[in-house]
Amino acid sequence: GCGHGGGWHQHTQWYPRLQVCCSSLGCHFLTVFCRAAQPFPSLYRSPGSGLYSNLQQYDIPYPEAIFELGFFFHNPKPFFTLAKELYPGHYRPNVAHYFLRLLHDKELLLRLYTQNIDGLERASGIPASKLVEAHGSFVSATCTVCRRSFPGEDIRADVMADRVPRCPVCTGVVKPDIVFFGEQLPARFLLHVADFALADLLLILGTSLEVEPFASLSESVQKSVPRLLINRDLVGSFALSPRRKDVVQLGDVVQGVERLVDLLGWTQELQDLIQRENGKLDGQDG
Repeated sequence: GCGHGGGWHQHTQWYPRLQVCCSSLGCHFLTVFCRAAQPFPSLYRSPGSGLYSNLQQYDIPYPEAIFELGFFFHNPKPFFTLAKELYPGHYRPNVAHYFLRLLHDKELLLRLYTQNIDGLERASGIPASKLVEAHGSFVSATCTVCRRSFPGEDIRADVMADRVPRCPVCTGVVKPDIVFFGEQLPARFLLHVADFALADLLLILGTSLEVEPFASLSESVQKSVPRLLINRDLVGSFALSPRRKDVVQLGDVVQGVERLVDLLGWTQELQDLIQRENGKLDGQDG
């Protein structure tokens, strides 16, 4: 049932049911989400970008080293240069984020699992109780020496001023609670054991499904549960071991979400939500 190209691909008998499922308040959407943006290594390698220029001043052996604890303890400045760029408030949620917020407003969202560290799911108005931020977030931070915990806002001024944040108690480096390579995922990630058994539909947006254990989540729902992939490429088990009820929309993620919203008859509602939320953000910026 999975094909390539810009359109929907599905077994025809399942698509109407998918539509009915989405439209009924009895449906529990489980969403795995990774924002459709440039992956960090390609952003890092984009000459001309401010981030690229800023990071070139450091002797970074390879882009991923920024998220390795050994390199961080050797030199935390490259990470904080990146953190300044990614800190909540720099970017606004897009159509895909607000679609997920709309699912929550309609009481359809069971849980949203995200690999993002930019906090845009929270910024769209989805409550923390509905989120599993598998790779952590900037909401909190921890001293790497005495392990004291701090609100992320406490270190924001330092990060924005290009200073490495220090613990007021022991002067150790304070690191935002972003999951680095080799670190354990947050305890909330274990919610997937219960969540994936309850899902009526699994929606996967804009992710390569490459990073474990996140990648295996797509196979955790029962075989009777439809899986909907909206992504640039056919990835993971959608390519390797597709299921009969899989529905795939390949191409631009935002356009794919807009098409789904249109099919569900929610376009006006979503536009109203975006306008309302942008108005609030404009007020905050002003």
